[in-house]
Amino acid sequence: MRVLLIGANGYIGRFVADRLLADPAVQLTVLGRGDDADVRFDLATGSPGALTRFLDAVHPGVVVNCAGTTRGGARDLTRHNTVAVATVCEALRRSGCGARLVQLGCSAEYGPSQPNSSTAEDAVPRPGGPYGVSKLAATELVLGSGLDAVVLRVFSPAGPGTPAGSPLGRLAEAMRRAMQSGDGELKLGGLGVQRDFVDVRDVARAVHAASLSAAQGVINIGSGRAVRLRDAAAVLARVAGYGGTLQELDGPHAPHGAHTPHLRQAIGHPRGESDPHAASVAFPYPDGCGSWQQADVRTARDRLGWRPRINLEESLADIWMEAACRI
Repeated sequence: MRVLLIGANGYIGRFVADRLLADPAVQLTVLGRGDDADVRFDLATGSPGALTRFLDAVHPGVVVNCAGTTRGGARDLTRHNTVAVATVCEALRRSGCGARLVQLGCSAEYGPSQPNSSTAEDAVPRPGGPYGVSKLAATELVLGSGLDAVVLRVFSPAGPGTPAGSPLGRLAEAMRRAMQSGDGELKLGGLGVQRDFVDVRDVARAVHAASLSAAQGVINIGSGRAVRLRDAAAVLARVAGYGGTLQELDGPHAPHGAHTPHLRQAIGHPRGESDPHAASVAFPYPDGCGSWQQADVRTARDRLGWRPRINLEESLADIWMEAACRI
């Protein structure tokens, strides 16, 4: 089976490439903007016609799209997350290859959820920010394309390679700095948010399974369990061997005056630690999903035969291992 992978240099795409390469039945071709791609092509600016000609020449059986961006303004997000997917769908419709499309979506498409609930695929999406809107628009394009296609809505990916600017990446970096400076107290904000963390290697397994399946529509990929960020911080401190105190600046037991410019970090806040307003944000986790998200993952189990295998402690240990290398 020939698989065309788009976005192999991204956080998730790298692990998808490794997973597909490990399957001897897969012939992998990588399309992307980097010099190491088999074919250089920019989805955000390339035409559907040019991509169609490439598809007809390579004739893949499956196209996996891991490309996209989480940063930038509405225009950049639309160009890279929505227009790019429109190009893929139009090229596949024009091509005679008949390839199946596996598109990576995200939980930000759902927006805020009710606490203590699990979000299933039939939930009405109400994205809380431009990123979620751009990804939801891409999903709607895929679902309305008439193609043999599946969208994997990935919840909060974690594990090796976690971007330093992500909430868990910022948490690990704050802890690394505290250990490096010998600081016995680490002051953190934004730890009340609860998210469904799923290891990026498990996400890659789900992409592989979706490539081989006949499943269509939307399928959630998550752990099925929401974890409070303060609990993730405690686990990270344990695996890191940090013996200091974690001081929560905006939690229920925050000290008087904690919401001041003197905080050191607001985990999940998209701006730097010098931002004097970071602690005033009610839910600074930068995905527009409020205080709670938890996936209902029964569809992935039933239609893909997929279950998460790697627990959060292992994911956090791998995040810490990379951060510790900078000490």
